[in-house]
Amino acid sequence: MDRSNLPPAAQRALAEAEARRKEAEAKEPLPKELGGRDGPEPVRYGDWEKKGLAVDF
Repeated sequence: MDRSNLPPAAQRALAEAEARRKEAEAKEPLPKELGGRDGPEPVRYGDWEKKGLAVDF
């Protein structure tokens, strides 16, 4: 992709995003959660289920 024809603000945004990606890749992964929920990630699917009751946010 030729970025030279993008406006300066877009070029800065792309450079910042690339720097954030490299910084995130350099960090150690988070430790595995002990005693966490089984099944799909509740934040991703927007609901929680505890003792048979579902709560949607």
